[in-house]
Amino acid sequence: MEETKKTSQWTAKKTMTVVVMGLLTAIVVVLQIFASGIWLNPTTCITLVLAPTIVGAALYGWKAGAWLGAVFSAVVLISGQASFFMAMSIPGTIITVMLKGTLAGIAGGAMYRLVEKKNRIAAVVAAGIVTPLVNTGVYILGCLIFFNDYLQAGAAADGRGMFAYIIFAMVGMNFVIELAINLVLSSAIVLILNLTQKKLHF
Repeated sequence: MEETKKTSQWTAKKTMTVVVMGLLTAIVVVLQIFASGIWLNPTTCITLVLAPTIVGAALYGWKAGAWLGAVFSAVVLISGQASFFMAMSIPGTIITVMLKGTLAGIAGGAMYRLVEKKNRIAAVVAAGIVTPLVNTGVYILGCLIFFNDYLQAGAAADGRGMFAYIIFAMVGMNFVIELAINLVLSSAIVLILNLTQKKLHF
């Protein structure tokens, strides 16, 4: 009887995991498709999927964060949101886009696990800061590696130097807004985690 009860609980937990991850995956797809209409600079549209990625990573660890980040990246590529860079280098674009989303999800999950034992709210805030930092940081690194000629030409035309061009022209308000969204939603994310983990009997 005890073994049957444990098996039933394990099955219910697995089912809930599949349902929640399926829901988060759908949210990531829909939000990023919606974001394709929001361009604050000429090269990249805004990212709206970091909050659900943090939720998934917090609930199920870095692998879930990696999956949701990879889904986000795939949507960016398939929907044509990276067409500006595709015209210059298809391999460079694919590598950069896939890495930035996937690594951001992994970093968010790792940061949450690291801080969670001390304070859940602090863990969500820390993950909310690290996730867009990694997403934007890998994007900048990819641009420097694969699109350096474009950056140099753009910086020369801009007249403010390479660093200023990357920060103000390439990244612009995207990072600020993405970070603000995560911090504003931090309380809601904590509430979601509390409710979901209660149902899962964590």
